[in-house]
Amino acid sequence: MSGTERVATRSRVLLALAAVAVAFAAADTYVVVLALPDMVASVGISAEELQRAAPIISGFLLGYVAILPLIGRIADLRGRTPVLVGSLVVFALGSLVTALAYDMPSMVVGRFLQGLGGGGLVPATLALVADLYPVHRRGVPLGIVSAVQEAGSVLGPLLGAVVLAVADWRAIFVLNLVVGVALALAVRALARRDPAVRAAAARTPYGGGPPGRRRPDLVGLLLLLVATVLALLVVLRPSALLRDLTWGQVFVGLVPGGRWLTPVGLAAMAALALLVVWCLLARRPLLDLRGWWRTARAADLVGATYLAVALGGVILAFATADPAIELFAEQGWWYLLGSAMATVALVVHLRRAADPLVPRGALRARPAWGAAVVSFFVGAALIAAVVDIPLFARTTTYRDSQLMAALVLVRFLVALPVGAVVGGYLVRRLPAGVITAAGMTLAAAAFAVMSTWGVDSLESVASDVVLVACGFGFGLALAPVNAAVLASTDAAVHGLASAVVVVARMVGMLVGISALTAIGLRRYYAALEDDPMPAAVDVCDGRTRCQAYTDLLAAASIPQEQAVFAGAAVCAVVAAVLALWLFRGARTREVDPRDAVLTSG
Repeated sequence: MSGTERVATRSRVLLALAAVAVAFAAADTYVVVLALPDMVASVGISAEELQRAAPIISGFLLGYVAILPLIGRIADLRGRTPVLVGSLVVFALGSLVTALAYDMPSMVVGRFLQGLGGGGLVPATLALVADLYPVHRRGVPLGIVSAVQEAGSVLGPLLGAVVLAVADWRAIFVLNLVVGVALALAVRALARRDPAVRAAAARTPYGGGPPGRRRPDLVGLLLLLVATVLALLVVLRPSALLRDLTWGQVFVGLVPGGRWLTPVGLAAMAALALLVVWCLLARRPLLDLRGWWRTARAADLVGATYLAVALGGVILAFATADPAIELFAEQGWWYLLGSAMATVALVVHLRRAADPLVPRGALRARPAWGAAVVSFFVGAALIAAVVDIPLFARTTTYRDSQLMAALVLVRFLVALPVGAVVGGYLVRRLPAGVITAAGMTLAAAAFAVMSTWGVDSLESVASDVVLVACGFGFGLALAPVNAAVLASTDAAVHGLASAVVVVARMVGMLVGISALTAIGLRRYYAALEDDPMPAAVDVCDGRTRCQAYTDLLAAASIPQEQAVFAGAAVCAVVAAVLALWLFRGARTREVDPRDAVLTSG
């Protein structure tokens, strides 16, 4: 094998590792759904109070979305592989904190760190594709990355079911910890030996490639070990030490219920503070905190804070709501007000800052900002499939089996990564707008059929065809959107541009599920009002009446789901039309027609 072939192979392996990391982080988004009842029970929350578990979900989303643009910008300034490795380490740390969580705050902190690390993997991986492949060869790698990201939604529930069948919920996050550390070590080791990655890192303002071999920071390792051991003692509180008359004194709190305000807790915090000081002052520390701080400041930390608050307000307004009864949370108006104020401050800041978070003109090209707009509507339509297809199945065919209802979605999810790979291949032959529009039109047609489904529709083979077509259509649209934004922006902002597209889709999913559910609820209550049986029954007087009431609610729920599917079809059509218009001029094909004309004579 020649040197060029070895470099190409090493780059493909590095990208494959990054893609596996993205898939694993995506799976973690869905794995928590099955484990949520056990997780909240372990911190003293009963199944009847499951709504109190909302911070576990919203905490992950805050970490995943709100800080994403800053991480994308840091990837542009410092390099892709440092951000990949750092994101994996943070993801592993969050998994450890979640696995050891003993109350709701510690569990939310762990999930936030998991979201922060998992979210950072996506823009860094997409930007890595742009570093390793020229424009005309990015389609298939982008399709593969999109495919494995969506495959995580299939693997997540299955992985959770397998682990929960043999162990408790904490084993899920222990597995995340092991995989995260292993991938971080593998990516770091491979990046050291990849000339293409080193060359790309050398072109970044704060990069320079992975560092060479150097002596380990023994002081930093010792402080890390001491802080870790003391923190584990605080969290685990070994019963043998608690019962000991001497050692038990170090676990006695200075205030009631305060685990960290104990001698051992204060010692753990002191060791962590010493580690931070050492990393800030040492010449070659275990963790280059000075370098990361300089990069964060250069990435416009103030602007990123304004944007994080703005995105956080939107996330909390919609993610903390109960979609069964409300469009957004009761305090949602206050969240949205804070988001609006932060947005105004961000706009003013971006106009005045010398080096803003979003460099002036970075997203000026129509396909660049258009990719974010299209991604928003793709997300708004996608969430309807992910959430409402299982709900429809539970309402109609599988009333007594949550598992069987969830498995109906697998037909959709299996086709999605296949469509993503096909879409990535077609990007080399056809305009990105045409492929995106074709995929979203196919998804819209499938939703239109779903909006006519009745009680027995899922028992027909035709429903399988519709679900597969819908998933394939969404998959078809993913790679062209990413290809359009990468082809229309400079390499210096690929991380930021990729992050913007991901954030737009996540926000579209949050807003979409709330808006579409609100529309569906109107149909639901209208259906109940049209039926002569009272909509509110406190106690069923006999099995016949109970069954009749259950049938009434099921019949009223069908129009609700039909309305959601119809709304999703509209969102998909909007995405298709916008893609045709906004992606004009995105040079994503192998041979652009204008180049062919210029070089033909």
